[in-house]
Amino acid sequence: MSMRTDWITRAETGADIPAIREIDLAAFDTPLEADLVEALRTDTAWIDGLSLVVTDQHGTVVGHALMTRCHIDDTPALCLGPVAVLPEYQNTGAGSAAIRAALDAAGKRGERFVTVLGHPPYYPRFGFTRASAHGIRITLDVPDEAMMALALDAALPLPSGTVRYAAPFGI
Repeated sequence: MSMRTDWITRAETGADIPAIREIDLAAFDTPLEADLVEALRTDTAWIDGLSLVVTDQHGTVVGHALMTRCHIDDTPALCLGPVAVLPEYQNTGAGSAAIRAALDAAGKRGERFVTVLGHPPYYPRFGFTRASAHGIRITLDVPDEAMMALALDAALPLPSGTVRYAAPFGI
């Protein structure tokens, strides 16, 4: 498949849960990782309206992005959590559509900061920069370039401190 721009994004509904489970099982290496994603839907990290699905023109859910609550020290922020796309739809723009929709929804809700632990070549296109450059740390041993942060309002400086994630992440 080639890059598409006609993806439809919308807030997740309860009816989407089986499709999201199928996506997670196909996209993540182990069922344990898929279970972790699902745990975020039942914890206090869940924020209604900040879990977005991507559908094709027929309404088939092919991907999703999930934002959960985290903190940078005491400053509330969001974590762009799992972004997953069915393998046959990867590299088609579905993941990018999900991320853009999630960031847009967060901005409309007045959220100010987002962190992501992700692939360095991928996230800078959405405005993420290396978190350590702003004094943002994580308690996990990860490559420095993998932890990124974004201020949804470019006029706001990113806070510094240690990122605390939702309980299901175990950190």
